[in-house]
Formats: sequence, structure tokens, C-alpha cells
Amino acid sequence: GDRGFCAGADLSEFGTAPSQVVARQVRWERDLWGLFLSIRKPMVAAVHGFVIGSGVEITCLCDVRIASEDATFRMPEAALSLVPAAGGTQTLPRNIGLGESMDMLLVNTQVDARRALSAGLVHRLTTKDSVLSEGLATADLLAGLDPRAVASVKTAILVGSDLPIDQGIELERRETAKLLTSQ
Repeated sequence: GDRGFCAGADLSEFGTAPSQVVARQVRWERDLWGLFLSIRKPMVAAVHGFVIGSGVEITCLCDVRIASEDATFRMPEAALSLVPAAGGTQTLPRNIGLGESMDMLLVNTQVDARRALSAGLVHRLTTKDSVLSEGLATADLLAGLDPRAVASVKTAILVGSDLPIDQGIELERRETAKLLTSQ
């Protein structure tokens, strides 16, 4: 809506469940986050206004992240006696580092768009009026590229970042060979 990209999970949902454990279990069984991770095509986030809790987690699961200058990011779970349950403790540090993540996750620090850009949470800033068109233009640009090459690059980056560099380079070679033999 006009006020923001995502204000996080509906905490009243947890209040109506038999327990928070059951509510979180239902959420994990939906595994929207695993779906995001399994998509080989690049995903673009165009966010504005409030980007809170699972909104930050969704943003972190996207490959290219664009924010409006009015965007504010927060991870309030610890302040609410919760633990992020959509990958935030894993994706946020991988995107912005441990220090910034600890500040957001433990202290519930609100991060404005400029700090989000500086930390690497988003890749570019634009106006609120143009954030969606900028996101769509980026998606169009990506859609015009060879989908096999894009999928190989994405695989090499995501899988390779968890490997020692020599194994990451070998993965890159395998992805290159796979791409060349398929042409």
C-alpha cells in the first residue's frame, strides 16, 4: 500500500493460534522462504515506506534490491520476545554483515534508506514515485538476458559464497562449461 512495502507478519495471527510454536510451525510449513531460495531466475525487490520484519527478510531474499528514499527498515522480533522465522538471522548478516545485523536484530534499530544503501541492504535508491517503475525496468533488463547464463551466474554466486574460494572457482568453471555445451 501507500504506507509501505511490508509491515511484517500479522502478530494477531500468533495470538489466535493455540501457541506461538504452532503458529510458527504453520508458517514454516508454507515455506515461502524456501520457494524464494529455489528460484533460479533473478528476483527484484522494489520497496518503499515501512519494510519491517518479514518485509526485510523478503527483501534480503531478492537478488537486486531498490528502495525509495522514504524506506525505513526494522527487525523488531527480539523486542517482541520472538526470533525472526523467515531467515532473517541468516540472510541479513549475509547481506549487510554481522555488526549491522546485530544492531538491527538485537537492538531493533530503525535503518533509513541511506544507511540501508551504505550497508548493502539495498543496491540503489530512487524516489517513491519511481521505485516501482525502476524495479520493473530492472526486471525487464534481466528478462532480456540469456536465462541460462543468468541462472548459472546466480548459482555460482549463491552456492559459491558458502565454499572455499578454490571450490567456488571450480563451481564457476563447471557452470561456464555447462553453459557452453548447451549452446
